[in-house]
Amino acid sequence: MCLLSKLIHLTLPVHLIPSCSQLTASHRVTFNASSLLQAQVHSRLQNQKPLFRADHVGSLLRPQVVKEARKACLEDGSMDSASLAKIEDEAIRQAVVMQQAAGLRAVTDGEYRRSFWHYDFMGHLSGFELVEREQGLKFSGAVLRPIFPTIAGKLDFPDDHPMLSHFKYLASVAEVQPKISIPGPSCCHFRTAAADILPAEYSDPEVLFADITSTYAKAVKAFYAAGCRYLQMDDIFFAYLCDAKIREEKKTLGQDPDWLVAQYAQMMHDAIKDRPDDMTIAMHLCRGNFQSTWMAQGAYDPVADTVFNQTGIDVFFLEYDTERAGGLAPLRLLPKGQQRVMAGFVTTKSGELEEPDALSRKFDQASKFVDLDQLGIAPQCGFASTEEGNTLTEDEQKRKLELVVSAAELIWGGN
Repeated sequence: MCLLSKLIHLTLPVHLIPSCSQLTASHRVTFNASSLLQAQVHSRLQNQKPLFRADHVGSLLRPQVVKEARKACLEDGSMDSASLAKIEDEAIRQAVVMQQAAGLRAVTDGEYRRSFWHYDFMGHLSGFELVEREQGLKFSGAVLRPIFPTIAGKLDFPDDHPMLSHFKYLASVAEVQPKISIPGPSCCHFRTAAADILPAEYSDPEVLFADITSTYAKAVKAFYAAGCRYLQMDDIFFAYLCDAKIREEKKTLGQDPDWLVAQYAQMMHDAIKDRPDDMTIAMHLCRGNFQSTWMAQGAYDPVADTVFNQTGIDVFFLEYDTERAGGLAPLRLLPKGQQRVMAGFVTTKSGELEEPDALSRKFDQASKFVDLDQLGIAPQCGFASTEEGNTLTEDEQKRKLELVVSAAELIWGGN
């Protein structure tokens, strides 16, 4: 069985990024937020259902039956794929029931059919291949499996990408808004080392970024055609580029982190700009979340203006559960209007419940920088970015989701 079909947990390398000396005027992006862009976002949000006050990022702890079935099918070969799909289907149905019972108005499939939040999507894009190496990426207290993405051919979004059918099944069992999350465009670049980008034409970053953008634009259209009206891009590497150490590492390599931020923003903007008015696009930012550990730290200041004003995103899920995320002042850069920040004041890294009054006080602080009407609440990240999951129980997970809903009702009078 091939590496991709086993869907082993994946990890990520560094990317093809031009050195500072290579950045010509034609390479540099001067993509400034315009009144037209803000008007487009405002128009889109006026013509869709109200945004939610309570939501969650997407991944959920995998039930033991799912873990065992995936191991039997994808590693041991003792279960066929049809039997695995049947078990996953039932587990997803139960997960949807749980989310709805918690009071959420948007639900996900918990990413039960994935081993990792990003590589299962990327590995099924045309042009990507996954390879196994000796050493995985290191988090603050854990090491990922040594699986890395490589680009071996021209990038494209295939018509039969499996996550289209994943969404369709979710929609078939959901009684509220179904949402699916995929890695954002930056992931294809930030986590692919320059040496692992093999096509000669992709030595030109403009060509590479253009193909990543067109791949994602095609994905957006395909998900819409599949019935998706709420698509989330997990574009966490904007937050990584807030980390002083990571920024210095890029500079040491002759790479300009601010140039990267601008490029990533333009890729996102161009990939989603033609979506229909009734399709909501969200973006999630965090600093890594593997078995309750983390990789990056730093306030949003270096990227907030670009992310809020140049991407065209409707809803931002921002990690805010620890001091590693910095203060709330960057929220002042969110333009007045219909865009929303889902403040991640509730952690998924432990089962300890936050106090509702404490959450309310945090929103009092946040409202000093942004209108309370442009805020909502969500956990700071998913509960299981990999199938191993974080260090809390399924019952604690459910209580966290219920807390998010009850906090929204306390603060806004509804979710």
